[in-house]
Amino acid sequence: MKLWKKVAVAGTTLLAAVALVACSGGSSSSSTASSKSGSVSGSVSLWVDTTQVPFYKTIVKNFNKKYPDIKVKLTQSPNGSANAKTDVGKDPAKAADVFEVPNDQLGQLAESGYINPLSPAAEKTVKANNTSVSVDGVTWKGKMYAFPFAEQAQTIYYNKSKLTAEDVKSWDTLTSKGVLATDFSNSYNFYPVMFSAGTELFGKDGETLKGTTANTEQGVNALKWLAAQKSNKGVMQTSNALNQLKSGHAQAIIDGPWDAANLKKILGDNYAVAPYPTINIGGEQKQMQAFLGIEAFAVNSHTDAKNQKAAAALAEFITNKQSQLIVYEESGQIPTDKATQASDKVASDPVAKAVMVMSKPGYSTLMPKMPQMATFWDAATPLINGAYTGSVKEAQYTTKLDAFVKRISKAN
Repeated sequence: MKLWKKVAVAGTTLLAAVALVACSGGSSSSSTASSKSGSVSGSVSLWVDTTQVPFYKTIVKNFNKKYPDIKVKLTQSPNGSANAKTDVGKDPAKAADVFEVPNDQLGQLAESGYINPLSPAAEKTVKANNTSVSVDGVTWKGKMYAFPFAEQAQTIYYNKSKLTAEDVKSWDTLTSKGVLATDFSNSYNFYPVMFSAGTELFGKDGETLKGTTANTEQGVNALKWLAAQKSNKGVMQTSNALNQLKSGHAQAIIDGPWDAANLKKILGDNYAVAPYPTINIGGEQKQMQAFLGIEAFAVNSHTDAKNQKAAAALAEFITNKQSQLIVYEESGQIPTDKATQASDKVASDPVAKAVMVMSKPGYSTLMPKMPQMATFWDAATPLINGAYTGSVKEAQYTTKLDAFVKRISKAN
């Protein structure tokens, strides 16, 4: 089930190739190495999301200026990066040598042996150049398994002719002065209310199997808050919030940087963006939280040994400062590279500023990388949506939360 609301992966006809080469079979237990240009050759394949293919052509051309002896075949991911784990798992030997993947899938990929840890040199480079939270996002059991390039957290987008910057600092004020359109059937949107209430998902480190504390008074308080939104006249349930904003039926929505360009077109001069507001849970004002996701590129462990260094060089290059800036300019994805975040272009962008605030502790919780995350998504949706719709009654909250925690706490 696709629950990450990311760059659209619609359409199956776009296919691009920079050079021709098939991904070779054969597994390797070596680390993903950091390589110097001029000493590396080989043939590798690269998967990116459909809409990203055009600007990754530019990035690959830049790569080939530094690595002229490495041939790269660039194509769209079969079913989008949100389904990387499934696509790679079908036949790792036929999957791309380098592929885009959200960080919540890294644990399963690592445990399945589909990806190897980065080399010490590559780890050093990633740590030196990228934000600490993005480094944490690609680290599993103390080892780094991918090269980060984008931070993804949702924010509030609103019509500033109808709502002020002060209005959107509080959920109660926002929804009393305007209408916010959103989708409670997407647990990516509203499970993080559990974090605002004070619960943990797989522990503080996001890697503790028995560390989920949703079945507590804090979890019950979160479900009560969700249930209260059903009768909130300033909250609109919809599967297409963009249309509601465009029609004027809503003045604000919850969305991510992947839709920023569309939102600017819809709102024009009235376009504004802000971090999440505070919400009242259990009688206390708490910061509303979001999930923080890290988009990354990983190297397939089944890549031929002779092409492993070439694949590692590609993954490192397409996530460097220059490449991250291109991705930001073309798609609006917020860079993880510290120098790029500090550049005038990014630092002055209201969307980037809001996402960077949301990436701070207390505003978001890093997406766990546990192999149980697939089970989590399946279990969280009926719980969160059920509380909102009322199909899960208040008298059932404790029982439902106990069952939810038990289900996601089972070893795979």
